[in-house]
Amino acid sequence: MKKLLLIVTLIILANAASAQDAASICQKINELNNRVLHGTIKRADAAKQFKTLLSSLSEKLPLNDQASWTFPLKGYQANAIGGTHGNGYSAKGYNYLDGNKHSAHPAHDIFINDKNQDDLDDNTGKPVDVLAIADGIVVACTNNWETTSAWRGGKFIWVYHRSLHIFSYYAHNRAIFVQPGDEVKQGDKIAEVGRTGLNACKKRSPTHLHFSAFRLVDGLPVPFNPYQQLLSSTKR
Repeated sequence: MKKLLLIVTLIILANAASAQDAASICQKINELNNRVLHGTIKRADAAKQFKTLLSSLSEKLPLNDQASWTFPLKGYQANAIGGTHGNGYSAKGYNYLDGNKHSAHPAHDIFINDKNQDDLDDNTGKPVDVLAIADGIVVACTNNWETTSAWRGGKFIWVYHRSLHIFSYYAHNRAIFVQPGDEVKQGDKIAEVGRTGLNACKKRSPTHLHFSAFRLVDGLPVPFNPYQQLLSSTKR
């Protein structure tokens, strides 16, 4: 009995140590992401560090057979996606290493009912929850943004989905409820829709979630159009 308890204790301690290691790596990825955004690191150095950190993180995360997504806005469906059949997506010219300087829009804007632009759903009078599309771990985010800031994403979140081999990105939030190293489950609330970000805060912009998805190509995040996955997520 004592031997069994010892084994269980060792397993718990090992899992705790692994989780702590993963959280530490996520903190480093978050710091690197901030340097990329601010343009304070050379592209080659950023690429090398990102690949090394992500490789180390992947070794500490489990794999499962998860394939389906949850739609990223609670109470909404694919008809809230802007454009005709999702044609608002344009990844031309995007490079992760460009940070805040890129001019592309590798994302779908998912609009909420908010005519008076107070960040609240007109029908419920409450904020709209942003949900994790799948199990993953938060690798970068910020809950600080000023209206004078030039940063486009405002209050944003990056989640790495080890089993899907992708990243998801959620921007313009009014508030976020996670931090680097937090493990999230599919459908977990991670933020609330808002109007933060250089262009999103302007009156001409309807309140929306800016949602992107990225595959790993040569160890770096490269955008792909997730429109079909978003459509399927509302049909389950």
